[in-house]
Amino acid sequence: MRKNIKMEDIAERLGISIAAVSKALSGKSGISDALRDAVRRTADELGYSYNVRKSKSNAHSTGNICVLASSRFIDADSFYLKYYKHISSQLQSRERYAVFNTVSVRDEEELVYPRILSDGKADGIIILGQLSREYIELISSGDIPSVFLDFYDDRKDIDCIISESFYASYDITNYLINIGHRKLAFVGSVNATSSIRDRCLGYVKSLTEHGIHVSRNYILEDRGTDGMTIPVKLPVDMPTAFVCNCDSTAFELIKQLKKEGYRVPQDISVTGFDNSVYSDMSEPKITTIEVSTEQMSRIAVDTILKKIESPGYTVGRIPVSGKILYKSSVRAIK
Repeated sequence: MRKNIKMEDIAERLGISIAAVSKALSGKSGISDALRDAVRRTADELGYSYNVRKSKSNAHSTGNICVLASSRFIDADSFYLKYYKHISSQLQSRERYAVFNTVSVRDEEELVYPRILSDGKADGIIILGQLSREYIELISSGDIPSVFLDFYDDRKDIDCIISESFYASYDITNYLINIGHRKLAFVGSVNATSSIRDRCLGYVKSLTEHGIHVSRNYILEDRGTDGMTIPVKLPVDMPTAFVCNCDSTAFELIKQLKKEGYRVPQDISVTGFDNSVYSDMSEPKITTIEVSTEQMSRIAVDTILKKIESPGYTVGRIPVSGKILYKSSVRAIK
């Protein structure tokens, strides 16, 4: 039985990069006509189906916007599904449609180009959450307009809409310090995503400004190298408060603390981030940062539609502020 042919099969056959294959099949410039012809000929020989994207002047609009997300982050929390709901609603009001497409861990590692894009079935892409640098380069190698939502990196040529993670985490750490806490731990794997890294830096800024030593023992991992959550390894010298990078981590941490015999918030305070379903599922309810997923989604939709209509349109990096929601997982220390 013939295997499912992928872009990397064509790249391997010709001894070229996947990015070059993507450019050839999408009709983007940057490669020679001879190489473009060789790629398309090889694609036909191997049975790889593709549509050559036409220039904007005569392109047929599909009306579809692909919402692309890593399967690593589509879990029971459904936080990213909140974004998708808002994106879909915004697009429908403008007679467009959102098509949700997840990228498996394996496809991300093997740089498998999404079929919906290679088949020309979407006019633009909203990339939701973090993807590897290599996969971003693969997506960017095509000529399909793209916007990143809730993710950014050091590249200056991408448009992204992000929550203001740094200052929101700074504010919630300040809040804990101002009500008496001096031993605070941060829970989040800083190398997992740019947003977790920013939230940790906001925590560090707050501690530093208050003259509190930043202990490496108080920066705790909450997920493995595969992006999946792991139990938090509690420090021997327990803090009085945990600043968690997201509500799902805070939710699991509270359950873990209870098993260890601690009471929340009587013994230890816990904060989260996102105001996701976990914040209200928890007992006690989690003090958290509310992120305006609706506003961020609206900006992302505005941006991608303008990029489709006006090639060359760009917005750079747009941060959207959040606010603290005070619930019952925190208490003041007298």
